[in-house]
Amino acid sequence: MDAIQLFVPTFRIEECLEEIRECLDKGWTGLGFKTAQFEDAWKQYTGLPHAHFLNSATAGLHLAVRLLKEQGDWQAGDEIITTPLTFVSTNHAILYEDLRPVFADVDEYLCLAPQSVAERITPRTRAVMYVGIGGNTGRLDAIADLCRARNLKLILDASHLTGTWYHGKHAGAEADVAVFSFQAVKNLPTADSGMICFSDQALDEEVRKWTWLGINKDTYTRTVAQGAYKWYYDVEHEGFKYHGNSIMAALGLVSLKYVEQDNAYRRQIAAWYDGWLAEEERIERVPVAPGCLPSRHLYQIMVNRRDEVMLALNEAQIYPGVHYRDNTLYKMYAYAQGTCPRSTSASERLISLPIHLRLARRDVERVATTLKQIVARMG
Repeated sequence: MDAIQLFVPTFRIEECLEEIRECLDKGWTGLGFKTAQFEDAWKQYTGLPHAHFLNSATAGLHLAVRLLKEQGDWQAGDEIITTPLTFVSTNHAILYEDLRPVFADVDEYLCLAPQSVAERITPRTRAVMYVGIGGNTGRLDAIADLCRARNLKLILDASHLTGTWYHGKHAGAEADVAVFSFQAVKNLPTADSGMICFSDQALDEEVRKWTWLGINKDTYTRTVAQGAYKWYYDVEHEGFKYHGNSIMAALGLVSLKYVEQDNAYRRQIAAWYDGWLAEEERIERVPVAPGCLPSRHLYQIMVNRRDEVMLALNEAQIYPGVHYRDNTLYKMYAYAQGTCPRSTSASERLISLPIHLRLARRDVERVATTLKQIVARMG
């Protein structure tokens, strides 16, 4: 009996090698022609007006906070309302800029609950950091309305939202800045990279300097420019080396061609799970928000005695995951422990079931059947 893993990325190997070969033939593997191609292809696919390719989504979240802080003249200790139910990079990005994460609770979609966000707003609140967990948008439109009404910036951690459509448009346009992840197991896999999409053209131009050490003209731009002084550049401020490279962009260009097809299959897997788990009351399925066609990066359920269920699944060579542990349970965020009871409760019961392109219908049935047997046995 073969093991069933949570994630197994799929690459179209020959197409990827051809894209990478072009980089090697040209002798250009860093920031350059492929990264520009990928940015253009991403904008065409999503309809978002701006996109800059990065070495990770974590870098993008940091830059989103940094540039909005600079633009708004935020001060150390100012607050960003955020979710505790996320990977820690979401909230670390706030700390990088000496701002304070203020945790609001989640709703039934495991995304920030608008009422809880409203209750956390203070005179020092500057933004909301919203996570579309698992590819689910939750009540993103209500959060966007709240931010506009209260003059707050909206940062969308869209790490799971590649290929999520919300009210007929690709997720991301609702925010002042959206950050996507193309890490190895994401729906659009490379090895590790991301995309930052500002709504403001000036910030899109500025972020390109911040990703290249504050230099106002990147190497590729200098190479293709004309004139005796094309080599010349200035360093306008400090910055980071956060830009993406052409090898990762080559992988991304191939993955982007198939993301709609791949997400359709993920939704089929989710539908199979829904069908086999529908009658089991001891397995709570996380619903999809109205108006959302999700990427289905995750298929999440909640069960009692979660850790025992996980161990039993492992014994059956089924290896699910947990997304995520409530961040307020970590030592560094413990100041907010007890403030988000719904998130904490979910964190103790959550399981992410295997979902990837190499699963066949019989694999999904095996996971669902085994899971039902385990929870029935535990009572």
